[in-house]
Amino acid sequence: MSAARAILVTGGAGYIGAHTAKALAEAGYQPIVYDDLSAGHLEAVRWGEFVRGDIRDTTALTAAMKAHGAEAVIHFAGLISVAGSVTRPDLFYDINVDGTRSVLSAMREAGIGRIVFSSSAAVYGDAPSSADGLISEDAPKAPTSPYGDTKLVGELMIAAYCRAFGLTGVALRYFNASGADASGLIGEAHDPETHLIPLAVDAAMGRRGPLTLFGDDYPTPDGACVRDYIHVTDLAAAHVAAVKLQLDAGAFRAFNIGTGQGFSVRQIVDAVTRAAGRAAPFSVGPRRAGDPASLVADARRALADLGWRPSHSSLDSVVGSAVAWHSSPAYGAGAARE
Repeated sequence: MSAARAILVTGGAGYIGAHTAKALAEAGYQPIVYDDLSAGHLEAVRWGEFVRGDIRDTTALTAAMKAHGAEAVIHFAGLISVAGSVTRPDLFYDINVDGTRSVLSAMREAGIGRIVFSSSAAVYGDAPSSADGLISEDAPKAPTSPYGDTKLVGELMIAAYCRAFGLTGVALRYFNASGADASGLIGEAHDPETHLIPLAVDAAMGRRGPLTLFGDDYPTPDGACVRDYIHVTDLAAAHVAAVKLQLDAGAFRAFNIGTGQGFSVRQIVDAVTRAAGRAAPFSVGPRRAGDPASLVADARRALADLGWRPSHSSLDSVVGSAVAWHSSPAYGAGAARE
């Protein structure tokens, strides 16, 4: 029996990375988690080997790729806070852009030809949606935050490396990753937490004060921002599909990963209230810099070309799994960290 094919997962101790490591293992791959644990959790590394390191350390990253015989890289490692990027763009360009350059350089040195990149719907900014209210991959790219800028630069860099050096690249533009694995072993545990659903769950459970809704005057049905929420288990499956996608040398493809259905912040708060059995208190504050009014995916290209289907992403499934995880997290807030 041949050995499992190794996939190096940068940021694999983080939220989406850990779920993807599990999905890779279940698909017969050998995930190699490369993470500096600045934001990830050692407790989340349950599938595959762990290598502690910074993606900007090209020498160490190359050594890890060679030592484990990785045949592809899934690149998650990076900073994710839209608001944080507005106040510290220097950090975001250092880690998200120069870190991606380091990953690509290490891949060339190690002879690895495929990268799957963790991108974001933030590359679209306030780009107009089509007549059906959805944003396609061909929509104008107009990020409204340095975070979105760094994701777009990352895509452009990867595409250029593919053309110049014969790599193949896939960028997955997530909309809003959410929910938790049904096993209860892994889930969302950021420090500090900036994502809406876990913040609303904590508010409902009395672990924090009222949630702040940033703006109620957007051009949306109830004045609150609208987003497309994709269950992290479905998101992980999309990465496995992207690893398997057949591409010619030099090719780069980008796919939206979402459900095609949007929910407002107020609708999410209502869903958390239902799932938790108690109200999630909130107050309305001013708009937050860098927040587009609405981001809802046209995911038809992923459905057709990746052979991928979101099967866990109903609103009740997303919110219910998040409430279950945050009711008794295996790690995260209040837990011991490496």
